[in-house]
Amino acid sequence: MSPRFKFCRQAVGALVAAAAVTFAAVAQADATLDKIQDRQRLVVGVMLSGGPFGAIDPTTQKPVGLNVDMANDLARQLGVEVELVSVLPANRVQFLQQGRVDLLIANMEWTPERDKLLGHVPTPFYTVGGTAAVLADSPYHSWADLKGQAVCTSQGSSYTQALVQLGVDLKAFKGSAESLLALRGSNCVAAVHDATLINPLLARGGEWQGYRALTPELNPAPSVIWTRSGESDTQARLDPIVKGWHRSGWLIEHERSNHITPASPTLVKLQKELSAEGA
Repeated sequence: MSPRFKFCRQAVGALVAAAAVTFAAVAQADATLDKIQDRQRLVVGVMLSGGPFGAIDPTTQKPVGLNVDMANDLARQLGVEVELVSVLPANRVQFLQQGRVDLLIANMEWTPERDKLLGHVPTPFYTVGGTAAVLADSPYHSWADLKGQAVCTSQGSSYTQALVQLGVDLKAFKGSAESLLALRGSNCVAAVHDATLINPLLARGGEWQGYRALTPELNPAPSVIWTRSGESDTQARLDPIVKGWHRSGWLIEHERSNHITPASPTLVKLQKELSAEGA
């Protein structure tokens, strides 16, 4: 056998193998809705590290928050039970890719980089940007002021790239609780997280009375429900549900009941637009 023929046969074999892997991945992805119905359970990865989007109620020890409400309602509208799986910024993508959860509603805004790894339901359910908690009497009044300073955030944060570009000395922690604790322990001059986490925290006062937040929000981006790549059937099934949340005012109502401040103008805008569409 000539070396050239042998090389061609190996190349064709490699292409066939690659195609088989791709076909298997697509076939698995397309089966997600069937799996949910077969087991009569929707498994959703959520962040429960604190704040109005996801936390553990200290009285009932049950998950609460806007993301939890959405997961519960998705299951209700699909006619199945819900199973919530607690994820962290450092492992949430892997949990979805490995099939440990069916969906992610986990404080993970859309970015071009994430869009290359995962799929998502087209209609966003929120828009979130970052802010920094800093001491009220600190000299840091703009994002540029943080250049060269120790700044805390979570591993896998949506704001990592923007903070690196600002030239900060970035310190990444397992989750927001550890990051905020490091700020209070003077291990960094600022802790950067979603504004929807930081603002309500500072508004409560108490141990956070001596802190303030930087404005404007850093890199505001749409919040979406994430799926695995290629799951167009799942996305098509869930998108009308998200649109319905907007049209009916369900999201605005649950934003209010979860005490999310400041209120998102995106919800008002999308309710108006989708109500006009009537679809």
